[in-house]
Amino acid sequence: MAEPIRVVVTGAAGQIAYSLLYMIARGEVFGKDQPLILHLLDIPPMVDVLEGVIMELTDCALPLLRNVVPTTDPAVAFKDVAAAFLVGAMPRREGMERKDLLSANVKIFKIQGQALDKYANKDVKVLVVGNPANTNAAVCAYYAPTIPRENFTAMTRLDQNRAQAQIASKVGVPVADVKNVIIWGNHSSTQFPDANHAVVMIGNTEKSAIETVGDAEYLKTSFIDVVQKRGATVIAARKMSSAMSAAKAACDHMHDWWFGTPAGKFVSMGVMSDGSYDTPKDVVYSFPVEIKNKQWKIVQGLPINDFAKSKMALTSKELLEEKNEAMAVCSAD
Repeated sequence: MAEPIRVVVTGAAGQIAYSLLYMIARGEVFGKDQPLILHLLDIPPMVDVLEGVIMELTDCALPLLRNVVPTTDPAVAFKDVAAAFLVGAMPRREGMERKDLLSANVKIFKIQGQALDKYANKDVKVLVVGNPANTNAAVCAYYAPTIPRENFTAMTRLDQNRAQAQIASKVGVPVADVKNVIIWGNHSSTQFPDANHAVVMIGNTEKSAIETVGDAEYLKTSFIDVVQKRGATVIAARKMSSAMSAAKAACDHMHDWWFGTPAGKFVSMGVMSDGSYDTPKDVVYSFPVEIKNKQWKIVQGLPINDFAKSKMALTSKELLEEKNEAMAVCSAD
């Protein structure tokens, strides 16, 4: 069996991590033959809760889990890690806008970027889940200059999974029979869920989602609205933010980054923009990507209609505003 790899999860005593840690430790992300050492980082007031989480991981008797390292010290948490799930952040409460979170959370990701730069493996794969995820990932990358910028990503896979599930439900097929739904831009209510390039398997034939759904107006209105606001809808119902679905999406994101995407299939990831599709450079923007040998590549050459361009411009504007505000907070700190 392979040598163990070290994986850090921040916010490890929180509700997303409660689902995520089990999924990682049972081999759903890095494979059923990859032993793991889990590093669990949280803040000092959560230490007692973290102890309970460790008891549960122990009691799961998971064969791949070789050791668990609980800590409140970023130097210990990020030491020699091959993958990082940055989940810990101030949570969004009902009625709170994401911009309200920015000031508090960018400071966290500045510290974690510096710690990754100093202690982690230089090829570490970093997934930012804590919101505002795209801008937090950009801050993290900025403060880790010796780690390649392409190693910092933000999670929009939850939005992709939500969009995929909506189309599957509308058409009446299993969710696995829908692929290539795209999330463009920010993990926020300005994101653009795009079904123009999505494919649905009907019987043994692949058909476009537009043709299969047969309702262009729905795909321009209700479909987008439901996906954009799903997080807020879950909060209104649960009085807490999405946890189980967020953990599943984080696993999907890292698994595909680790093992690659099948031919003809692409997934959405928040990655550092190179200006593709007239997006602003140097913001973390969600694109469709294909992955091979642990390297993502933006899918190029997709036709973008005027409606899509207008939606993509809107989320670009928000990302630029967020990034400028975040860097101002960091500079003043």
